[in-house]
Amino acid sequence: MKNPPTTRKIKVLVAKIGLDGHDRGAKVIARALRDAGFEVVYTGLRQTVDQVVSAAIQEDVDIIGINQHEGSHIYVAKKLIERLREVGAEDIPVVMGGSIPILDIESLKSIGVKEVFLPGTPISEIIAKLKDLASMKVK
Repeated sequence: MKNPPTTRKIKVLVAKIGLDGHDRGAKVIARALRDAGFEVVYTGLRQTVDQVVSAAIQEDVDIIGINQHEGSHIYVAKKLIERLREVGAEDIPVVMGGSIPILDIESLKSIGVKEVFLPGTPISEIIAKLKDLASMKVK
């Protein structure tokens, strides 16, 4: 009897860049994604852009999710997208969530962030968007 084809799990890196110590939201999202069948790599607190990019490449992730709460979201997004381009990994979509002002969403998207999830975004909406982004990524 032939084994059915297996579907590879979508792999998401969840990271906190900078000095922000608020990681509850990142942990909640990481757990919800795992429960939904994603493979999650959580890098923990106080990561640098270089650490996140390195981990994303080493882990061969489909998506990078950044959780920000200390107001540096635009700076972090610029540095992260720039670094991904420098190392030839600009095909990894970046999403952000956390305490991000609504007025900054368009700026983040113009930098290259694919989606911004604000507090209260339903998990089902996050999951659907991540699945869409992963399906568009060329492996």
